[in-house]
Amino acid sequence: MSNDQHYTTTVNSRVGVLTLVATDLGLRAVMWPKEREGRLSMPLEMISTDDHPVLQQAVLQLEEYFAKRRTSFDLPLDLRGTEFQQLAWRALASIPYGETTSYGVQAARIGRPRAVRAIGAANGRNPISIILPCHRVVGANGSLTGFAGGIEIKRDLLAFEKKSAATSSFSG
Repeated sequence: MSNDQHYTTTVNSRVGVLTLVATDLGLRAVMWPKEREGRLSMPLEMISTDDHPVLQQAVLQLEEYFAKRRTSFDLPLDLRGTEFQQLAWRALASIPYGETTSYGVQAARIGRPRAVRAIGAANGRNPISIILPCHRVVGANGSLTGFAGGIEIKRDLLAFEKKSAATSSFSG
């Protein structure tokens, strides 16, 4: 197996069929049912499998998340982007389940408080939606702004988490 070889599988979820992509280094992408062409750079040839250990872990953890049994993810990630994008994406993991933050707070969290628009652009290219929860980032006034899965899915995920957080106790 090679780090440049990509493996793929799908998982059914409350937001549709998600396509997962991994390398031997980690999870590379969670792609939406209606993925916008060109948003993510993926190789044309991928091996479809249910047996890759990273994909198995990702499917299990996403199923637990959607079954309200998981509030955070613990997966190896193979993030590919600029240094700034990777900082922005990793900062998403610190946003607590059931809560939201603003692009400005996210920018400040990575030490770039004036890079609010760049944070928005980086989040728009977040390859690992849900697991790196860009859906938890909203406009400064609380408005729901751009989201690769669509605003309706963003609204659904936020409501799902808020309701789950209010009614359940979870283990990580």
